[in-house]
Amino acid sequence: MDGQRDEQRGGTGDEHDPVTGVGRRRWTRWWTGSGGRPGPLRRAGVILAVLTVALVGTVLGVLAGGRVNTDIGPFRASLTLAPAAAGSTTVDIPPLGALLLDSHDGPIHLTVRLGALDQGRTEALLDDPASISRASQTAVEDVRAGVMRLGLRTLASAVLVALLLAALVFRDVRRTAWAGGLALLVTAGSLGGAAATLRPQAIEEPRYEGLLVNAPAIVGDARRIANDYTKYAEQLQRLVGNVSQLYTTVSSLPVYEPAPGTTRVLHISDLHLNPTAWQLIRTVVEQFGIDVVIDTGDITDWGSEPEASFVASIGLLKKPYVFIRGNHDSGRTAAAVARQPNAIVLQNSTTTVAGLTVAGIGDPRFTPDKNTSPAGSGLTAQVADQVIGVGEQLSATVRNSPRRVNIALVHDPASAGPLSGTCPLVLAGHTHARQVSRLPQVPGQQPTALMVEGSTGGAGLRGLEGEKPTPLSMTVLYFDQQKMLQAYDDITVGGTGQSQVNLERHVVQEPAKGAQAPVTPTPSRGGSQSPTPSPTSTR
Repeated sequence: MDGQRDEQRGGTGDEHDPVTGVGRRRWTRWWTGSGGRPGPLRRAGVILAVLTVALVGTVLGVLAGGRVNTDIGPFRASLTLAPAAAGSTTVDIPPLGALLLDSHDGPIHLTVRLGALDQGRTEALLDDPASISRASQTAVEDVRAGVMRLGLRTLASAVLVALLLAALVFRDVRRTAWAGGLALLVTAGSLGGAAATLRPQAIEEPRYEGLLVNAPAIVGDARRIANDYTKYAEQLQRLVGNVSQLYTTVSSLPVYEPAPGTTRVLHISDLHLNPTAWQLIRTVVEQFGIDVVIDTGDITDWGSEPEASFVASIGLLKKPYVFIRGNHDSGRTAAAVARQPNAIVLQNSTTTVAGLTVAGIGDPRFTPDKNTSPAGSGLTAQVADQVIGVGEQLSATVRNSPRRVNIALVHDPASAGPLSGTCPLVLAGHTHARQVSRLPQVPGQQPTALMVEGSTGGAGLRGLEGEKPTPLSMTVLYFDQQKMLQAYDDITVGGTGQSQVNLERHVVQEPAKGAQAPVTPTPSRGGSQSPTPSPTSTR
């Protein structure tokens, strides 16, 4: 009778779980198994627990032991490894700033922090300046030895912490051994992956964060940057030498002299009456040894007579200042700029400054109030014809120039299309968004790059309309003796009320021998290549 009642309830005397409908005895068999062996659920739980403990132990071990102190040249330095979503390296040089390198892949971030100078070595540097060169030459071996020590220490620490944690949690030799083995596998795999994907050329394109006045000395001269993996050691030596010079020079921070024949051009655009921009421009001109300043328009907002006094700061730069009119600049604005002793205003004309031949043309529109401008209520065919038309006019001027034109200037990048094949480089502004692209190539003609600058004035007052202020941006262009672009530094300063400075170096690939190819930036974060933009609404 009892057996019949059991069969009626569960079929086998096994009570059913009211939620799952599975017999409780069957649950017990799945968990505990039979014949003294654990069930599948228990085995899965144990495996998951061992994995969790191993990973937690590995992370804690890396955080606890992934640090060594070493000497790099004259510096006492610390090397630190930490788990990260993406692999990278930070070279921290307090109080001057930091260099960020996209150096490797994998879930590991390396921080190299240069600390105090060793007193004995510092005295030797001061007594014998040539020792700076000798000290920098040992930097590669110093870093290599330090990284090897760091890797071994991190590996040992991760395995040890995982073993201790597993022993406390499981109190079982076998599971503890499994956790230690997994920690060894994960840590060694991560370190090996980072080593296998090491990109020595990342030091060619550092991203600098810190004080703007220190940027040229920390990053170094663009002409001396190699495009060859084999020169990695040379770059690292130069970096240490640069920092050594910074720390041991008493009078002022050194700025390295440009390589012979290098021409430095500062590209600015869309100041929009922001007085903060002038101080920033003066700082860059002085610290980077700028030869020429190029302004692609919208220096004012309304083009009115009272605004003309704003352009008086041009003369304080004491460098050639090449200007084209933007859609916010009136004829009176252009005339006020032309009255400055160092200014050159281009209107479908060319000029030669610092060995560079520059052609430029002003924007065909004068639309200070974008709500009442021809483009304010929608782009019309007439406006598009005007914008593209000035590009065609400048193209004819460039082709008829007795001297080969190195740079062409337009305000709106939509005017750049007709200039493809006429010169290596076109500079523009207007959009308040930095962009680098290549114009559609004309068969049989040289390729032409288009570089659009952001707003050096942070878009003026309209830069405060969004949640975050528009950053101030400008670009330093480096031209070699043949007046071809070899590298450029994108400089970004936090918008109005902010002070964060970011400098990002881009190295231009060497063109094929005999070709007149312009810019082909090496791959970098944030880089883009896009077709010629269409005429845009007035900014």
